[in-house]
Amino acid sequence: MSIICDCHMHSHHSGDSEASMESMIERAIELGLDTITFTEHQDFNYAKSPEGETEYCDENAFMLNADSYLYELLGLREKYRDKIRIEFGVEVGLQKSCVKENLIFCRDHEYDFIIGSLHLVDGKDPYYRQFFEGRDEKEVLRQYFTEYLENIKKFHNFDVLGHLDYIIRYMPSGIREYNYAEYADIIDEIFRYLIENEKGIEINTKAMSKGMKEFHPCMAALKRYRELGGEIVTVGSDAHKPENIADHFDKVPGVLEEAGFKYYCIYENRLPEYHKL
Repeated sequence: MSIICDCHMHSHHSGDSEASMESMIERAIELGLDTITFTEHQDFNYAKSPEGETEYCDENAFMLNADSYLYELLGLREKYRDKIRIEFGVEVGLQKSCVKENLIFCRDHEYDFIIGSLHLVDGKDPYYRQFFEGRDEKEVLRQYFTEYLENIKKFHNFDVLGHLDYIIRYMPSGIREYNYAEYADIIDEIFRYLIENEKGIEINTKAMSKGMKEFHPCMAALKRYRELGGEIVTVGSDAHKPENIADHFDKVPGVLEEAGFKYYCIYENRLPEYHKL
């Protein structure tokens, strides 16, 4: 396996995973990974589930106890220090309603890596079909990209932007792709902002695990990011279970090379290490 690090994974410290950290580590070692980065969820002001949904969550569903998480990670880092490198990361949910809270949270610990991700649109979760009722999918997608741009201009303390086109997983039409050109005015601005501020993007392979044809972001977006001068790309499975670690990583080098990249990155102490494909 030429990709030696999974830079996006979750354990029981995240509200949507029941996996033990040790089970995730053991599986990564079995797969021959050199490095893993836990990126547990921290989402302030999360949306309550719509009425009638059996998968219930509330505004505290993705609140991370960072002290408990770090304590366990440090113990396991020592236990497995001769077998794998374990990095301390977090995936921060971007929302304009909690910029100050996010800034304080990210300053409280010395993380190796911070992903900034948008999981809610206008404070609502697109995971639920009710979100799309009576709305045009293209208008929703434009709103989603617009909110991404607005949020990264308000909250700066992250290293890479998470799963850029994540929302297309949940389009009720079942069409899990989009025409980049229709949103290029916004996404190009997102990329320019990231590049100017020395931030990157991730290849999130969970898209293919969900049955999609391409990773997040799609090939057109990857190529455009590179054309504009983007160089920082991390690779993550977004695994919430051991069996999903490094999913589809065999396809990643070819995708990155087609998009014009020669390297991918791993973060430690908030600094990118460049690894040749």
